[in-house]
Amino acid sequence: MSASLQRVMSPLTSILLALVGLFLLGGGGYLLVLGGSWFYALLGLVMLAAAGVSFRNPLLAVRLYAALLLVATVWSIFEVGFDIWGLEVRLFTLVGIAAWMLLPWVWRTSESWVSDKRELLGSAVIAMVAIIASCFTSYSINGTLPADRMAASGQSDLTAKNTSAADWPAYGRTVGGDRYSPLAQITPSNVSHLKRAWVTRTGDVQKSDEGVVAGPDQGHEFNLEVTPIKVDDTLYLCTPHNWVMALDAKTGKVKWKFDPKPAAADLAANVYLACRGVSYYKAPDDYTAPDGSKACQKRIFSPVGDVRLLAVDAETGKPCEDFGEHGFISLRQYLGHVPHGFHFVTSPPLVVKDRVVLGGWIFDNQANFEPSGAIRAFNPITGEIEWAWDAGHNPENWKPGPNDELTRDTPNAWGVYTADPDLGLLYIPTGNSPPDNWGGSRRPFDDATSSATIALDIETGERRWTFQTVHHDLWDMDLPIGPSMVDLPGPNGENIPALIQSTKRGEFFVLDRRTGKPVPGYPVEERPVPTAGVAPDDHVTPTQPFAVGLPSLTPPDLKESDMWGATLLDQMICRIQFRQSSYDGQFTPPHVGKTTIVYPAFYGVVDWQGASIDPQRKLLIANASYLPFRIRLEHRQKAENAGILPKWNGQGDKPEAKGDALSVSPDYGTPYIAYTSPWLNPLQIPCKGPAWGTITAIDLVTKKIVWQHPVGTTRDTGPFRTHNNLPLPTGMYNIGGSVLTKGGVSFMGATADDYLRGFDMSNGKVIWQDRLPAGGQATPMSYQIDGKQYVVIAAGGHGGLGTRSGDYIIAYSLDGDQGATAR
Repeated sequence: MSASLQRVMSPLTSILLALVGLFLLGGGGYLLVLGGSWFYALLGLVMLAAAGVSFRNPLLAVRLYAALLLVATVWSIFEVGFDIWGLEVRLFTLVGIAAWMLLPWVWRTSESWVSDKRELLGSAVIAMVAIIASCFTSYSINGTLPADRMAASGQSDLTAKNTSAADWPAYGRTVGGDRYSPLAQITPSNVSHLKRAWVTRTGDVQKSDEGVVAGPDQGHEFNLEVTPIKVDDTLYLCTPHNWVMALDAKTGKVKWKFDPKPAAADLAANVYLACRGVSYYKAPDDYTAPDGSKACQKRIFSPVGDVRLLAVDAETGKPCEDFGEHGFISLRQYLGHVPHGFHFVTSPPLVVKDRVVLGGWIFDNQANFEPSGAIRAFNPITGEIEWAWDAGHNPENWKPGPNDELTRDTPNAWGVYTADPDLGLLYIPTGNSPPDNWGGSRRPFDDATSSATIALDIETGERRWTFQTVHHDLWDMDLPIGPSMVDLPGPNGENIPALIQSTKRGEFFVLDRRTGKPVPGYPVEERPVPTAGVAPDDHVTPTQPFAVGLPSLTPPDLKESDMWGATLLDQMICRIQFRQSSYDGQFTPPHVGKTTIVYPAFYGVVDWQGASIDPQRKLLIANASYLPFRIRLEHRQKAENAGILPKWNGQGDKPEAKGDALSVSPDYGTPYIAYTSPWLNPLQIPCKGPAWGTITAIDLVTKKIVWQHPVGTTRDTGPFRTHNNLPLPTGMYNIGGSVLTKGGVSFMGATADDYLRGFDMSNGKVIWQDRLPAGGQATPMSYQIDGKQYVVIAAGGHGGLGTRSGDYIIAYSLDGDQGATAR
């Protein structure tokens, strides 16, 4: 290379190195003042020194940087060991700078650039060897379920009585919610032949003003999260805009489609546009419609985004005239004033024992005078209310009259409910009395029934028992899905009717579903938790319940060394933010005026997908996500006095906020507002390093993890939320669950890299995958028709996760017709 090029590149390199060094020295010095690592200040100081001496003595500059790289390698190994992602973020930036310096036209003093830079080359080689060596470490727990357990010979599926093996008639296949198919045609040995059998486009697509929600007042999340149900020869499903559809189970051809035309004012105000599923009901044989026909003997129930419940004929898609008002009932009744967007239903109602039971989502963090979270049961023929369970009423279970109003601001239950029909009990997963992050105005009955599994009598709504998973919840650790039923062996060889409640914390509580008490051998402990820093007009409890019977997916408490980023520079910013924040581990209470780290956070570890259970093999499989959030409480007067956050007393619709208030939880009626956001650095990279997503199998008998692996890659998630990246095997955030099969293959989409994957249930290895045309943030299902087993997933993306949007329903079968498309 020419001398003129060297005259340009050498000083330019020195200037850039000085700028990087100055940034690291300034940030590292501040980090040191905060009590953090000394390394970044040292790194910046040496870089500045190398840049300074490079103008007069390039050889000394090279040697200084070589020594720095060697020290950085030793420090990195000391801090994180041979952790691939820990070493990558610490060393790749420095190795990249070294690679630039090794170029012949940078800081060259002799004829041989090798003699000038041999120390730097050696240090770079050592750093790269450390990184490469870390590639041989694993985030996995490798194990195998014994062959006799995989065979599951002679064991019966006790949770699916009277359910055809070929069907999937409820959201979790059964009202017990195990998400297990007894079909065995698809196996690990033949799953490689699995291909698309048909693809159906629903036609319900994301509109221009729908997408990612940046705050409670911006846009709408458009999420195709549906799990279809299958009865006889038909699939039934709903779409984000609440269309209800029936598809031919063999071909995917649309049999009928019904658009309930939800009111535009409601949809415009609803933060989420999602429908996770519909429910099926068959009336008694002697049923006749008002016109004397058998129309609507088989009916489909579906929520509508304008706070209605719909019943349509399963054969024709026409509304059932004898249900409510021409097929609809209003869910606003008994709730008093419901501002637009403050109440809607995203989960399918539970239909069991001639009851249609549902609650709904109450707009989080808006006020402490929001609509009631009461649970209601309706007659599946007439739509008449049978009972309401209202935590603030005496008695709790009652039948409100036309002019009665259920208690406002009680804990709600927005997820899928489950039941044990033989016991006559249904199981409600509750959340908080709003708002989530300040509980100073909660009433005793709010605290007693929030973040809990509550068993109600199916016929009367009487509360039988309560098990609370979080006391005085200030972290939005609501239960997002009902528990799954499973029979477990007792200490004396008897079968114990149990349930397993998954949580956003990653805990699995194993309870006797008759009593709500922990099953013997699966204890629950009350453990001390942080109490310092709670708002002065609120409180926390000194202990919280921890499930110690089964392994937990709860992540370890964060340390400064856990901080991550795309480069060493943004990683340093995350370390500074960590030191600036309040954080004493899980359950650190939200602070006033100071940012608090919440981890695990309210988007899960395990979210609304729950866990899936193989009732024969006694195996639980769950996918988990790991992303910290940050929250800060501030006195509301400042924002209101500035005119950013308008005042509101609950009358009419909530007024629109302006500017920065769009990212604020207004919490009207309380002394505070809350700033809440995922913890991302300026490059929109998570401050907590990989693994970000895992899939785990837990043996319910030995109570140990059988296997655990990262799941998903960074292929579709890059810096600044771009959709292009190297497919790094970091494990990825996931929304949506799995289906387990008797054939020994589990299927899961969920991850942000848009794949449907098949896993060998014995060891968790990925043995099949298909690239989806849009995000697969839904739970798959499986059924059989004409002797052939199918696996189906909805691929339509998720606004909150930022995956590609679409309207696809895709079915797979062995040697299916790849490319078949139905509309």
